[in-house]
Amino acid sequence: MADQKRQNNKNLPGQSPKPRAGEQLDAAGKSLSEALRLSFAILKVIMVVLVVIFLASGFRTVGSDEQALVLRFGKIRGVGEGRILGPGLHWVFPYPIDDIVRIPVQKKVNLSIDSFWYSQTSAEILGEGPKRRMRVPEQLNPVKDGYCIIRSERQDQTTADLIGSDYNIVHCKWQLTYKIDDPERFFQNIYVDLENIAPGQNYADVISENITPLLEYMVADAVVTAVVNYTIDDVMFEQVARVTQHVKKLLQEKLDEIESGIQVVSVQLTDRVWPRQVDEAFQASIKASQESQKAISEARTYAENTLNEAAGPVAMQLYAALHDGTITEEQKEFLWAQLAGEAAEKIAQARAYRTKVVESAKANVEYLHEILPEYRKRPRLVTQKIYLDAIEYVLNNAAEKFIVQPTEGSKGREFRIIINRNPTIKPKSEKEK
Repeated sequence: MADQKRQNNKNLPGQSPKPRAGEQLDAAGKSLSEALRLSFAILKVIMVVLVVIFLASGFRTVGSDEQALVLRFGKIRGVGEGRILGPGLHWVFPYPIDDIVRIPVQKKVNLSIDSFWYSQTSAEILGEGPKRRMRVPEQLNPVKDGYCIIRSERQDQTTADLIGSDYNIVHCKWQLTYKIDDPERFFQNIYVDLENIAPGQNYADVISENITPLLEYMVADAVVTAVVNYTIDDVMFEQVARVTQHVKKLLQEKLDEIESGIQVVSVQLTDRVWPRQVDEAFQASIKASQESQKAISEARTYAENTLNEAAGPVAMQLYAALHDGTITEEQKEFLWAQLAGEAAEKIAQARAYRTKVVESAKANVEYLHEILPEYRKRPRLVTQKIYLDAIEYVLNNAAEKFIVQPTEGSKGREFRIIINRNPTIKPKSEKEK
């Protein structure tokens, strides 16, 4: 029966004969081999694409205000100038082989220092509330209120350490402007926590937050060291620029000492005030100082004007030369020749008077020489003539003359001559004389 069925199956039209077992294994191996070959080809393509993507991810851009350091396994890569990348597009090995650190070298950062200011409420800080005077504590609280120690008066640098000084306090606010000028030193010597950079942040985003405590401490140290050498007048009015330059110099020296790579652009004293508890006393002191300075200025102006009127611009030089033993007589004469004003006028009058006296004396000498022969012949007559001429000269130049008649028993007449008895009567002019 089974043989008959097999025979019938063989004789069915359109039906191919079944393959053998060996032939079936060969077909399966070929299919598997083809699938593996195709899989490997796809895997190669994927690997090539991944390699290309991996290498392409090494392109990094450095901004125009930045410089960058390349860290290879945590160490700075390169030698000399090649250790720092400038602005532009750069290729480095992708992470985790290389890592690029961008540092904003051109960015100037402002940092306010309020640690020397007195304690304020939020309303006082924001300037809110009614325009009324805030209640001032009776005493300064050193725990809450910040302040600087200053000298009460200027000291001679040669004896300042020996004689000591009284001190005052002042409240002040400062502002520091800085930038990073040496990225490598900054990265090596100033700690910045790279592990806590949030997604989307770069190295520059966390710089200020990390170095602010260090800078606040160093600025405070420089301020305390510098300001103690000045008085409250220096800090408040007279030498503000000198004080700020002193603080800037000390701060830069401290930053250079630790090789921070930070450059101090400027230090500004934005606000300063004396203690509020003694405001009235300081206001009175300032008023007195201003009045004193005004009086001194007016006195100096008056002295200069008086000297200029008296002797001209050369008056001070001549005064100093007269009290200086090293000045030669020729130099003094040169200054005398430059005199102007009333002094020059007085000197001219004195010289004219001297000339007049000398000429008059010469004329008298000539006159006496002329009458000498007559005097030798008739001395009494010549003497009487000289006497009468003198009486005539005196009487002619007298403004008022009184002749008193002689009384009984008197000898001769009495002449009384009052010269300019009445101030309203002017003396005769030279022409009238």
